[in-house]
Amino acid sequence: MILADTDILARLAEGDLVIDPLDDVDTQVQPASVDLRLGSEFLEFRRTNIPCIHPNDAREVDEYVEETHVPEGDDFILHPGDFVLGTTKETVAIPDDIVAHVEGRSSLGRLAVVVHATAGLCDPGYEGQITLELSNLGNAPVALSPGMRVSQLTFTELKSPADRPYGAERGSKYQGQTGPQASRIGDDPEFAPGSDGAATTDADDGAGS
Repeated sequence: MILADTDILARLAEGDLVIDPLDDVDTQVQPASVDLRLGSEFLEFRRTNIPCIHPNDAREVDEYVEETHVPEGDDFILHPGDFVLGTTKETVAIPDDIVAHVEGRSSLGRLAVVVHATAGLCDPGYEGQITLELSNLGNAPVALSPGMRVSQLTFTELKSPADRPYGAERGSKYQGQTGPQASRIGDDPEFAPGSDGAATTDADDGAGS
């Protein structure tokens, strides 16, 4: 069951679903979603001459990105073809019986800006800010202003609470994250020394996770 506005407000009032700060309830709470605003930190991907990036080499990943801070009142210019990591201004906490989905706002979609490449899921139990995968698919640069509503969360109630929610028990990599976080795929068990490549049970590749 997807939560409607009355359900979202009720869960927020109960305190198990958290969106903080939620400064303008009337504007941000939509009929079946909550609008989230753009934060001030961005991770930009440098032009590089290395043959490739090895996901299991944290040094290579770190050298590939650089952090940019844009204060509210200024703009971050997202050029055609660019891919950057941004973050929500809000911190969320998702209860164990809800899964949240990150969606783009249609007004930005009509400017050819998308907010996630593939990581559109916030697992039950996730807490932290949400990393956004921002791309400009159009032909003109687009100015993104910290504080603007840039994405929205929808919430689906599970048939039963997750038995092993996202968090420390699972060794989840991005729990409690603040600001945009680069890939930590190198921490996956299949990249551990001596691993036989067996699949991990920690499904933690969502938007916040």
